[in-house]
Amino acid sequence: MTKTIFFVTGLDSGGLENYLLRFLKYKHTEFSDIIVYCKGGKGGILEEEYKKIPNVKIIKNTIGTVHPKDYINLYKWLKGYSDYSICDFTGNFAGPVLWSAKKAGIKKRIVFYRSSSNRFKESFFKMKINKFYNSLVLKYSTHILANSSYGLQFFFGEKLKDNRMKVIYNGIDATIFDGNLKNLRNEFNIPDDGFIVGHTGRFNEAKNHQTIINVAKKIVNKNTTIYFILCGKGVKENLLKTLTSEERKNILLFENRNDIPDFLNTMNLYFFPSITEGQPNSLIEAMILGKPFLASNIPSIKETVYKKYYHCLFDPLDENAFIKQIENASLSKIQSDSQLKKLTIEKFNHQLLFDEFYKEL
Repeated sequence: MTKTIFFVTGLDSGGLENYLLRFLKYKHTEFSDIIVYCKGGKGGILEEEYKKIPNVKIIKNTIGTVHPKDYINLYKWLKGYSDYSICDFTGNFAGPVLWSAKKAGIKKRIVFYRSSSNRFKESFFKMKINKFYNSLVLKYSTHILANSSYGLQFFFGEKLKDNRMKVIYNGIDATIFDGNLKNLRNEFNIPDDGFIVGHTGRFNEAKNHQTIINVAKKIVNKNTTIYFILCGKGVKENLLKTLTSEERKNILLFENRNDIPDFLNTMNLYFFPSITEGQPNSLIEAMILGKPFLASNIPSIKETVYKKYYHCLFDPLDENAFIKQIENASLSKIQSDSQLKKLTIEKFNHQLLFDEFYKEL
């Protein structure tokens, strides 16, 4: 039986938070103790779901990025958990945590990179700190994991020959998307012949909502048979004010929803023009349903999809290309792709990939 402390920033709904939640739901019986340590000092919308998992304890304690005293206190606390493993999901910012864990006598110290770029606004000072923390990761980690090869390449470059490094793709339980899924057209007042383009993901710069909205506005202002549905934390709050009353009839915005399989099932086409990603759970979920998709041609997404679907990938800022593809798809009445579904389920088999991650712990 394994005892592990997982370090995250918080428990709001996002790719990492959902990944860890699914992993713990699947593997919790093989842990004697699980601690989820929120370094940001806050929980989040998924906190209650985490609490439902047996053996899970949640600690919320702020650890500053450049506060040595915080890491000295962490070291003192970790001394009481020297027989645990630790896994920090915060990329280079895991560096000081790994140092604290090493000093506390913890033998297995894992960092799991979940992005393929820096998730902060770069400045001279921040990049200096980032570089230093990267060096701490290299010095004090026993395992360096990432969910994409490109992620490792971005953060470690020529150091990739390090035998501590390994890529473990995201695992998705495809059975969540089986069964009698609902079509939400009636709830959304969308006619049966309406063509629905959709997106799932919380509002942030990386998800490129600005391009999504620009494309949507240009399309619905000339074609009212095409609809857009978007959901995720901050989506309605930040985007609704940018739409006219007429546009709101065809561009429907929602905050977090607990019926994502049904939400995806309602779409004709999934639209995912992210500027940067680690490995996108949201896109994988859509592909598990066999949904035709348009996405950005960034390296981590190219690593996620099979080469035969590269024709569905475009520059994330090329609005005209996305508009053309969406309009063509609506005219051709594009259908779900059973081969896409089969290939995706095989590639992201949650049992194999969760077992692989557990072995590292």
